Amino acid sequence: MEMWFTEKQTKSFGITAKVKQTYVSEQTEFQKLDMIETEEFGNMLVLDGMVMTTQKDEFVYHEMVAHVPLFTHPKPTNVLVVGGGDGGVIREVLKHPSVEKATLVEIDGLVIEYSKQYLPEIAGDLEDPRVEVKVDDGFMHIATSENQYDVIMVDSTEPVGPAAKLFEKGFYEGISKALKEDGIFVAQTDNPWFTPELITKVFKDVQEIFPITRLYTANIPTYPSGLWTFTIGSKQHDPLEVQEERFHDINTKYWTKDIQKAAFALPKFVSDLLK
Repeated sequence: MEMWFTEKQTKSFGITAKVKQTYVSEQTEFQKLDMIETEEFGNMLVLDGMVMTTQKDEFVYHEMVAHVPLFTHPKPTNVLVVGGGDGGVIREVLKHPSVEKATLVEIDGLVIEYSKQYLPEIAGDLEDPRVEVKVDDGFMHIATSENQYDVIMVDSTEPVGPAAKLFEKGFYEGISKALKEDGIFVAQTDNPWFTPELITKVFKDVQEIFPITRLYTANIPTYPSGLWTFTIGSKQHDPLEVQEERFHDINTKYWTKDIQKAAFALPKFVSDLLK
């Protein structure tokens, strides 16, 4: 008998993948967690029925969350990742030699535990001495931090359950306070096909707090619609004005210095969401 996993991305649309086996299916304190092996995308982490990451396409999301702000900032040394318990963003952050400390704050410790076990190529760098892992509420961590971080990356699920408050204006105001005077933050902001109103709201909120606000995109096959957006807020440094000498050699599969610029070229129906 064939088994298939389907993520219902709307009430009338979803994506599906053939399942080889199920490793974990557990209700944690915060969410339903499944770790499955699929024929097309390899091992897949699913939270509350939504695909978080897969072995096949994870590099796109993790590289684009990390490298765009880190190459925009002239010398990021202290970096915070909120969420991202699979460790993929941390792995990419550590590729930047200027980074002296990377803090991961993940609310659900079981995401970290099972990612280390079933996604070791993604989570393997969580043991790096530069990394501090905190099983804690990222919202509260931000609220108690001030003038501390060069770059903050919000690697959250979609705005449901414990992640809902990570899409509120008050959270972005807290991020601004937690950043140093030339700090930058980035957050994943879902897709323009099914959640255009979320992109509009987040961009407007961030724009009211940060003098430089930009939206960029990447193609991620297992995320709703494949077209995914990221919103960046910066106090001083514009990602559209990064000097050529800022770029250094880095081992990536998706990100390039040309992608760094091209990702901000938006389809008209997406740019219209920002007006």
